[in-house]
Amino acid sequence: MKNILKTTVITLLVLSASSCSNDYFDVNTPSGTAQEEQIRVSDLMAPVILRTIEGQYSAELTYGNYAQNFVGQGGTAAGETSSSGLWSNIYLYILPNVQTIKQKADAANATHYAAVADIITAMNLGIAADSWDNIPYREATLGEGNLFPGFDTQQSVYNDIFSLLDGAITALEAPDNSDITLGSEDLIYGGDIDKWLRAAYTLKARYQLHLVNAGTVSANDVLNTIANGFTSNTDDFQLEYNERTINPWYAQEIVARNTGNFHNDLASQLVSSMNGDYYPFQSDLLDIDPRLPRFGTRDEGSTEWKGFISGGGGDSPDGTPGNARFVEGGYYTSIDSPIMIISYAEALFIKAEAAFLANGGTTTSTGATAAAYDAYMMGIAASMNKYGVDGSDYLADAAIDVGASGLMLHHIMKEKYIHNFLNPESFVDHRRYDFSDDVFTGLTIREEEDSSGEFAGQWFRRASYPSSELTRNRINVEANQQTPVTPVWWDAQN
Repeated sequence: MKNILKTTVITLLVLSASSCSNDYFDVNTPSGTAQEEQIRVSDLMAPVILRTIEGQYSAELTYGNYAQNFVGQGGTAAGETSSSGLWSNIYLYILPNVQTIKQKADAANATHYAAVADIITAMNLGIAADSWDNIPYREATLGEGNLFPGFDTQQSVYNDIFSLLDGAITALEAPDNSDITLGSEDLIYGGDIDKWLRAAYTLKARYQLHLVNAGTVSANDVLNTIANGFTSNTDDFQLEYNERTINPWYAQEIVARNTGNFHNDLASQLVSSMNGDYYPFQSDLLDIDPRLPRFGTRDEGSTEWKGFISGGGGDSPDGTPGNARFVEGGYYTSIDSPIMIISYAEALFIKAEAAFLANGGTTTSTGATAAAYDAYMMGIAASMNKYGVDGSDYLADAAIDVGASGLMLHHIMKEKYIHNFLNPESFVDHRRYDFSDDVFTGLTIREEEDSSGEFAGQWFRRASYPSSELTRNRINVEANQQTPVTPVWWDAQN
């Protein structure tokens, strides 16, 4: 598997370190490459972060369709995926180079720099394992020492994720006595170690939550971790683009549509969760969730919001044509929009779900503790603030403000789903609860014109390994390959 080789020549673009965060994309492609020994520890951090973000975007192009954030143009449902773009980013550009960062940081005793490298590694291992189940890790960057790396089980990779994050937390909570510090090459936090520490805790809580239904982690464990996580929207782990290197969602949805090329449209699952169909508003002050116009727009002349049924041939739930599209100038569809991996609002929804479950809550039970309810309401408020809308009427509406005694799991998961628009984590949440319409109100499996298709009537639950890996590392790939509807290790179906 040559694309997992440890690179002796660094081929990544080295982004210039600038004191102005808006200039980090303003670089020229070098005429040649640099030998690894010529690279400073700081030279690879920005490219690794950028590739991490782009890998998440690449995955969401399919997972967002699976989770019915959007559908393909005209309502098409996505089929089997290999998530090859995510695989390439992780194994070609991230793991080999983050290993170089770690080696150089360790050699200089730059403990905080090494900790950040471990957090980035854990983040990429997480989405990789959640995508493919078993993946190469321990042998993935051995280079010529092993051209055909074996695969680690998802369970063992999760153990590695927690080990990496725990080690990073310990290192970041202690002083770093080296003279190497993160600076503008840190495209997320600009060298703010406290924010990286909170990110490590929040990521750990996210991955712990994945395992609660699998019975290997308790909801109280999650609560103990998230107590040290993000504290405000300024902690959000996201990367903002600019006019020189434009946001890929803007290119995919706005530029493509304006030039007559393939694009996506908003799915009925998302729109019906926000337009009052699934959760009728009780007040005359509301007709839609105020965040909806930050995500989408209606066709000119339309008076109602109608999302597209997944695989429904262009229809909305009432049988009329769908009319909801991505909006130009939206939060994620402007030329300089950010791409978000994990946020403060998600941390609050993690806390709300964990507290609900810790109190004995189930997918159909009603009632929660004050802590669960407060986290739920605070998560909504943080989301409204993040998306720059006035959420006061929404938060006061009886469909939302149900009180602790009326809180159900579907309230929490609906709000997390909306907030995490265009985030691959929603596909994880759907699998954790087996695509239940008790938890995701109104959710139905994609429609298919050809009902005899190989996977018709079954939810996709994982990516297949890319064909390039089958060519390069056939024996190990074939030993781990499963159908795309086979649950991953932590999946609710196991």
